Amino acid sequence: MLKKSMVYFLPIWFLLTMLQAQDMLKIRELSEQELIDMMVGSSIQATRGNNSERMIERILSAREAGKKFTIISVDEIPDDWMAVVTCGVGGGLPWEYVEERIKSQNINRIGSPQLEAVKALSRYLDKDFKALIRSEPAGATLTAMLTAAELGIPIVDACLSGRARPEVQQQIPFVVGIPATPAAMVTLWGDTLILECSIDDYRLEDLARGVAVASGGAVWLAMNAMSGRDIKNGVIPGNLTQAMLFGRTVREAREKRTDPVEALVEVSNGYKLFHGVVVESEYRSDRGFHWADVKLKGIREYQGHVYKIFIKNENIISWLDDEPDVMSPDLICNLNPQTGDAVNTWGSKGYPIGQEVVMVGIPANPLWRKHRGIEVLGPRHFGFDFDYVPIEVLQRRKAVTFQKNKK
Repeated sequence: MLKKSMVYFLPIWFLLTMLQAQDMLKIRELSEQELIDMMVGSSIQATRGNNSERMIERILSAREAGKKFTIISVDEIPDDWMAVVTCGVGGGLPWEYVEERIKSQNINRIGSPQLEAVKALSRYLDKDFKALIRSEPAGATLTAMLTAAELGIPIVDACLSGRARPEVQQQIPFVVGIPATPAAMVTLWGDTLILECSIDDYRLEDLARGVAVASGGAVWLAMNAMSGRDIKNGVIPGNLTQAMLFGRTVREAREKRTDPVEALVEVSNGYKLFHGVVVESEYRSDRGFHWADVKLKGIREYQGHVYKIFIKNENIISWLDDEPDVMSPDLICNLNPQTGDAVNTWGSKGYPIGQEVVMVGIPANPLWRKHRGIEVLGPRHFGFDFDYVPIEVLQRRKAVTFQKNKK
């Protein structure tokens, strides 16, 4: 009788143990409001803009269809867990003849290249991933959340970059010496490639960009398979919490009928940089990237001043009256003055002409301000002949100049 009882008891004991272990890890489900705030806050973090409304529609639709979105903090991840990163790489001016041939062959696009990439890397490594990490803000947040929900695993409250960045190697793991490969790449049509190793993450960028240009302008990667121990050294922790904070802040300010941009500046330790209207946006697509030079004409307290922004996929450098105002890796955010949300630049070439914009600058995470971080994401990397100067230093200089002009 004892042995027979144990046969029934052991599965129940095992199940209870697993449930207790999960509870001890503090994996929690995100609420609908948290998801909405996260999408808005992630668009703000994106350093050019995003379509928050569309992102909210998609994630709430998935939630209504029964998907659960859970989150775990970096500190709660066991050292022996394995997590993976999803990353989309674009290709400005994709090879049109390839797209035309694919169309003539009646080859359909697959539903979720990012999900297939994670599965492919899991098979190659013969390891199960217990969590997923977003590579950057903006649309990558939505992609990571949907992929994690599909796999039934939590998203890590972290980010590889803490801001949008145009190139794969511009991420904290590369800065601290954690390689991104092995990596899996999956195209829009389901072509699957395994890159066992690359010389470094610069070469991964080159190879992924080439595949994107040859594949309808996009390829999705599963990369940076990291243990819990590596995660604690190779990410910006709490970055999704920051996104939710930013989204909640502008929402609550609107509800109170106070200035959402002012509220965001306060909670982010940021700076209001400029208020103006877009008068020029010179756009081009080249080498798999989207480039733009944008000019704003000042209004209100910035009447008579001009603001310029250099874009390589994201806002990289800005100038006030031809003097450097903010430079990467610090964040340059373009916001709607009424809502505090990022200006929707999807489908537009650069910034929409006539758009009223408030520019806000936010200091980069300290990990970016070390030598290696500045090397891969500072102004000289983008071809400018000057060194990185922190935003707080530039804004102090700016305040002095404005004060002198008032006198």
